[in-house]
Amino acid sequence: MKIITLNDLSKAISNRMGIDARRASRTAGFVLDLFGYDDRIIDNYLDPEDRQLFYILEEEGMIVTGREETILYDGRAWRTHYWQLKKNTILNYAMEESKKVEDIHTEKHSKDTPKENIYNTLSEDAWEKRKIKIFATEI
Repeated sequence: MKIITLNDLSKAISNRMGIDARRASRTAGFVLDLFGYDDRIIDNYLDPEDRQLFYILEEEGMIVTGREETILYDGRAWRTHYWQLKKNTILNYAMEESKKVEDIHTEKHSKDTPKENIYNTLSEDAWEKRKIKIFATEI
């Protein structure tokens, strides 16, 4: 059974999400405090704000959700939702080379925006409509 240390999770968060080491360490500490000595926790234990962090970590592949279903004595189904650490993934991310925040931003912008200036592609008519709207709100 592999053990995820604070250092492992901190490095994985920092490397994968491109945040500084101090902030990653605080986040990792918070997550590991919730998990305690186990690698799985029940979803009911989380506040909505905590759950948002877990959704982000799930997107990055560091944790996964699951559920178990049990039939109660009266025939009803009882579902338990849980979160589980993906230890191998976390350890792999911890060993990766760190992404810098600038690299992440340039990757996103280079994919999303074209190389030419979008304002240069607008017609004069579009600029005139914008001017009319601005002046109409000032009056």
